[in-house]
Amino acid sequence: LHMGKTMKEDLTVIAKYINKLYPPEFNVFSTYAELYHNYFASQAQKNAESHLEDKDIYLLLSWVHNFYPKDMRKDHALAMELDKVKLGSLLPSSLSKELENKYLDSEEVTVKNSLSRCLDKEIQRWKEDKEPEKLNGHFQSELLGIFVIQSIYSSQKRAEDISKAVGEELSRRLLKELPAFLRSYRDAFEDFKEKSKKHTYYKPILIANINNCWNFR
Repeated sequence: LHMGKTMKEDLTVIAKYINKLYPPEFNVFSTYAELYHNYFASQAQKNAESHLEDKDIYLLLSWVHNFYPKDMRKDHALAMELDKVKLGSLLPSSLSKELENKYLDSEEVTVKNSLSRCLDKEIQRWKEDKEPEKLNGHFQSELLGIFVIQSIYSSQKRAEDISKAVGEELSRRLLKELPAFLRSYRDAFEDFKEKSKKHTYYKPILIANINNCWNFR
C-alpha cells in the first residue's frame, strides 16, 4: 500500500509539473515510471516467492490484477502517460498462475470444509428436541439453505474480484462440490427419515428440508 501510494503520488507530480521542464527526448516520465515499476515488481516477486498465508495470496493477486493495472495505472492523471510506457504486469505470468492455482486450491478446500461443517450442524439440530425455525411462516433451515448458498456465492464473488478468469475457474470447481454436498445432504436426510420417525418434530423437520429444495434449485 505504501509503495503503491508513493508511486502514484510521485508519478502524478512528475506528470503535472516535472515532465514539462525537460525536452521531450529526455523521456523523464517514462524513466521514472520504469524505475518505480521495476522496484515495485521486484518486491511483488520477492513476496510471491516467499511463504504466504491464504489472505496474503489473495491480496497480492488483487494487486496484480486490479489495484495496480486499474486503480493506479488508469488514474485520470496518469493513464495517458502510462499508456505510452507499456510497463507490463507486476508478476511474470508463470508466477501469477502459480499463485492463482494456490488460491483456487485453498478456496475450494475452504468451501468444501465449510459446507461439511454446516451439514454436520444441521444433522445435530435434527437430533435436538426443538422445532425447526420458520421463515416467512414456513418451516425452513436458515443454516442449511441460506448459509450454503451464501458460502458458494461469496466465494465466487471474491474470486471474480481478482479476475474474470479466476472467477470462472472457481465456479467450475464449485459446481463439482455442490452436487457432492447435496448427495451427502440427501443421504443424511434419508437416514433421518428412516430412523427418527418417533422424533417429536419429525414432520416439521421433513417439511423444513423439503422447503430447502427450492432454494437449492
